[in-house]
Amino acid sequence: MKLSVIIPCYNEKDTVREISGRVLAEPTPKEVIIVDDGSTDGSTDIIRAEIEPLGVKVIYRETNQGKGAAVSAGIKAATGDFIIIQDADLEYDPMEYGKLLKPLLAGQADAVYGSRFVTGEVRRVLYFWHYVGNKFLTLVSNMFTNMNLTDMETCYKAFRAETVKGLEIKERRFGFEPEITAKIAKRRLRVYEVGISYRGRTYTEGKKIGWKDGVSALWCIVRYNLFD
Repeated sequence: MKLSVIIPCYNEKDTVREISGRVLAEPTPKEVIIVDDGSTDGSTDIIRAEIEPLGVKVIYRETNQGKGAAVSAGIKAATGDFIIIQDADLEYDPMEYGKLLKPLLAGQADAVYGSRFVTGEVRRVLYFWHYVGNKFLTLVSNMFTNMNLTDMETCYKAFRAETVKGLEIKERRFGFEPEITAKIAKRRLRVYEVGISYRGRTYTEGKKIGWKDGVSALWCIVRYNLFD
């Protein structure tokens, strides 16, 4: 079994070094693919000088094209049997890969979502309205897909490689999450959820997603469930 971990990175100079080390330290046999999405803050220099020499595969993009586009590029380059998406910040713990992989390795699932809300693990307390927005988007997505997810917007998604490589991803920004959920549901793939820990960050710590992304996600739910 070989795992591919895809790390989309845009302007994460304060965290990309540490998260790469944590991913590499996680014991599952894996290839690590960083997609440097046109970073302008020095992340590229860190990746090139300190991380790429460790055997990490890196895709350098000259301009920022968005998380969805970066993930799509990583999926195309992946050679593993299973694929996990890992943000370049420190909000998600790579030592929990085993939880995500368990239903896949057991042959029970085609995709596994790491839920920040159905969990007994540690979770940092942050923005109330982010929580409300997240639950609302998950609810609307569930209404269209007829699935009972608790955390559609989670970063931690794991897939059988042949499953996700067969999906055409069109969204270039954060609309990737509702798009791939809609396409998984349309294909009646087997989806599991597992509880994960979450150490969210504030905007001053580098959080990027905002209310405009929430509006876009809502449109993506409608678009990819009804029109695509």
